[in-house]
Amino acid sequence: MKQVKQSSRKVLPSKLRWFTPLAMAMGWLLVATIYNPQAIQQALADKGTTQPAAAKKAKAAPAKKKAHKASAKKANPHYHHGHHHKADKPMMARDWWPNMLDLRVLKANAPKGDPMDASFNYRKEFLKLDMKKLKADIKKVLTTSKKWWPADFGHYGGLMIRLAWHSAGTYRVMDGRGGSASGTIRFAPLNSWPDNANLDKARRLLWPIKRKYGRRLSWADLFILSGTVALESMGLKTFGFGGGRVDVYEPTDINWGSETRWLSDEARFKGKSLKAPFGATMMGLIYVNPEGPNGKPDPLAAAQRIRVAFGRMGMNDVETVALIAGGHTLGKCHGAASSKHLGKEPAAAPMEQQGLGWKNKYKSGKGAHTTTSGLEGAWTSTPALWNHQFFHNLFTFKFTLTKSPAGAKQWVAKKAPKMIPDAHIKGKYHHPFMLTTDLALVKDPKYRKISERFHKNPKEFDLAFAKAWFKLTHRDMGPHSRLLGPEVPKPQIWQDPVPAVNHKLVGKKDIAALKKQILATGLSVSQLVKTAWASASTYRDTDYRGGANGARLRLAPQKSWKVNEPAELSKVLAKLTKVQADFNKAQKDGKKISMADLIVLAGAAAIEKAAKAAGQKVVVPFTPGRTDATAKMTDAASFEHLKPAADGFRNYWGPAASGKPQKMLVERADMLTLTVPEMTVLVGGLRVLNANHGGSKHGVFTKRPGVLSNDFFVNLVDMDVKWKKKKGGKQPIFVGTSRTTGKVKWTATAVDLIFGANAQLRAVTEVYASDDAKAKFVNDFVKVWTKVMRLDRFDLAAKK
Repeated sequence: MKQVKQSSRKVLPSKLRWFTPLAMAMGWLLVATIYNPQAIQQALADKGTTQPAAAKKAKAAPAKKKAHKASAKKANPHYHHGHHHKADKPMMARDWWPNMLDLRVLKANAPKGDPMDASFNYRKEFLKLDMKKLKADIKKVLTTSKKWWPADFGHYGGLMIRLAWHSAGTYRVMDGRGGSASGTIRFAPLNSWPDNANLDKARRLLWPIKRKYGRRLSWADLFILSGTVALESMGLKTFGFGGGRVDVYEPTDINWGSETRWLSDEARFKGKSLKAPFGATMMGLIYVNPEGPNGKPDPLAAAQRIRVAFGRMGMNDVETVALIAGGHTLGKCHGAASSKHLGKEPAAAPMEQQGLGWKNKYKSGKGAHTTTSGLEGAWTSTPALWNHQFFHNLFTFKFTLTKSPAGAKQWVAKKAPKMIPDAHIKGKYHHPFMLTTDLALVKDPKYRKISERFHKNPKEFDLAFAKAWFKLTHRDMGPHSRLLGPEVPKPQIWQDPVPAVNHKLVGKKDIAALKKQILATGLSVSQLVKTAWASASTYRDTDYRGGANGARLRLAPQKSWKVNEPAELSKVLAKLTKVQADFNKAQKDGKKISMADLIVLAGAAAIEKAAKAAGQKVVVPFTPGRTDATAKMTDAASFEHLKPAADGFRNYWGPAASGKPQKMLVERADMLTLTVPEMTVLVGGLRVLNANHGGSKHGVFTKRPGVLSNDFFVNLVDMDVKWKKKKGGKQPIFVGTSRTTGKVKWTATAVDLIFGANAQLRAVTEVYASDDAKAKFVNDFVKVWTKVMRLDRFDLAAKK
């Protein structure tokens, strides 16, 4: 086939190395190769890694640094330096592009920057789509080459696979951030990352589809669907597709790292570990450098990086090998010439380019002259048709280290026949080539065994790749229930499945009776509240994981987390289990209460009791419908990533916690989708309910713990209390003494005192500290508590 498009690994500034088409997509994954080896080597030289003596390093440092900046900037348009930036502060879009139009002043008028009307429901709109017609339209786009950006081998499949891959591939399992769920690859910094060079062309090619289907089809869904349709059109039987990704209309701030230069070095990778929570080994990459760590063509060292980076995406060794090999079965890499010919990335490009970047001045600047990653070549003889030649070539030929026309390090089978067709010149053929990261699949012993198995069993490889692709592109969408459309496969374990409701749900009378039985167990308000919080607060909105549904608090690993006080938790669960068994056994009409529901109901009963003790009568809303997951439904290793290093709501500071406690509180509040007032009222309520970890008294500013009062706020702003920081300790502790008597009244953590020290938080605190705020506080606490308990009830949201 005539492949006309190189868009997939297009014009990447500097010696960025990547690969375009599908192969590029996956290869890209493993080959986030937009990086400049020369710049990296210079950076290493700056650090003295190439100098034998300290004296020599010190003497040569100033000149070396100056030379480094000059050569790196010339070779790599993405090389940045001179930023007045704090080393530990994340680099945000405006740090990279300070001249960017600042629209933040308008946020007060339109908080979400969303042009859709308030009644718009994307899930309902998506379900109106005719998927057969939509996929047919996409297939037509894939095979209709455009002169302004010719398709490699006459098929845009490789480019679209790379677009889908890079849209989804930023997902990281450690904090659930990144991924394709909101289409953020349209905005800086992602749209201008070196590793995403020329993906702007892919988005423009898809515009006719987006224009036709309008708001019924989000960009986020279109990116992933186009990559999946590309695979199908090239001969792979895919595993499925689920829609439901809702676009955002303004960039999202995510900590991608504090490095102030693109592709500068791999300092975030220390020994065998990658700094948390990052998934890429270098700023500006999606995963790893395809030329090898820091540009050194060492397949074994590359394998180490690959295993860690793919693991951060939630992939095991089998899935990793399948993705790399499958990605490099199709498409090609682009490195026709030096990156010195490339212009600015989209965020820095001239206005007249209308959002397109990396303008290439090398000859035609497109097609055969495309330069994206700097690497040049294809892996198989049918780059636009699914095949099993990748492993055949990998195991059959001997590959020799060489350089691409752009100067990137790559491997070519020089003694093999010229069997790889040129993407744009009919009748021209090339030798098979491989990347350093490809050779890792045969040099690493574990990867080799998997590669050999796939080589001998092509059908197993096909299925493994299809399933891994589905996981890659849907990992950040959360539970199976959130996926829409006729092509959604059955739940996978990585989707944290829970059983369907197969019993009659409890009614109002049952709920009232259960509350009495719960309180009759003798369990305290504190115990019941802490158990419900431990169950529900695992939720994180970044990837919709965690929450109370499934009652995984009973299972490994959550039942053993230190933050959940395992010994105490075991006692509470034992008593609640008895309540559940007694109730279910007594029912004659098929009604049942799950442990997941009972844990939440127990928290509600405790709060109602605590509010009554404060003179406030409330009913905490409760909607049954949760079910209990089993150990077989739970990926214990994956759930470890939900374990909080710190939980300011419980005043817990674990051994793995780092940074300022108050910042970690805000981070956790963000995961729970809380506003500033919601975070404030929740902390104040949990303190007086005595819900601190281990029974700590820090922040329990009340003489009547277990009563839902506004005492936390009243006593925090009490001017009779003078605070002093206590010396020593990993977490700062403060002692509050009475200015009148000199006696110690309270102790607190930074999480507690920030509500009086920060002006914005204090403004909210003062509202709840007022004499007329007692009822408001209780009502507001109940609202936010109910919100947290229901965060993972996607079934309820779908009914709205």
